[in-house]
Amino acid sequence: MSVFVPGSVGHHLLRMRGVWHDHVEIFGLDGTPLAADTWAGAAGEAPFDNLVYIDFDGVTYRQTNVTFRGRPLHVRSFQGALRAGVLYFDKLGPDDPGHVGISGGQDMLLYVAQRVTDALSRYSEPDFIHLIGQNQRTRTTVLYRHGEAVRTLLATGYKLTADTSRRVAFDPRGQAGDVHEHHSVTTVFKRTDA
Repeated sequence: MSVFVPGSVGHHLLRMRGVWHDHVEIFGLDGTPLAADTWAGAAGEAPFDNLVYIDFDGVTYRQTNVTFRGRPLHVRSFQGALRAGVLYFDKLGPDDPGHVGISGGQDMLLYVAQRVTDALSRYSEPDFIHLIGQNQRTRTTVLYRHGEAVRTLLATGYKLTADTSRRVAFDPRGQAGDVHEHHSVTTVFKRTDA
């Protein structure tokens, strides 16, 4: 396993390896809690809870989110690779401008667009992940739709286990099968007038 400097992207990814329970809340721009998120790529009721399986071997990063409470079952898997200290995500879907994981300094990891393209006027949701000790984190996002900020999201996460070799007992998919599924494809960046 690679050794990474504290505060680097690789160091943050190693700290996040494991299975997390994220409680997700949605807010209006004024801070009012929202009972539904109509703007997200996977719209639905709020709040809700996800299992988040994160694997990182020093180069390859894999993540699978599994909704288990507050919304119907929804699974989303994506991956990337660490190159020259930056996490480059595989293409998320048509017209994806490319996304990267970069360091925001000690205990901060950001998932943001790699470049500014017209796709970001259709959908943009930068993630700000704050690691708290070894077993807690928060993830805050701002969602932009059609060029306008429309809502925020706060996920409060607790690491359940560092073992991602099998699904946890209360995974709604059942305990049999791989923790990660096929790479998900989103159409939120796609031009609809072409």
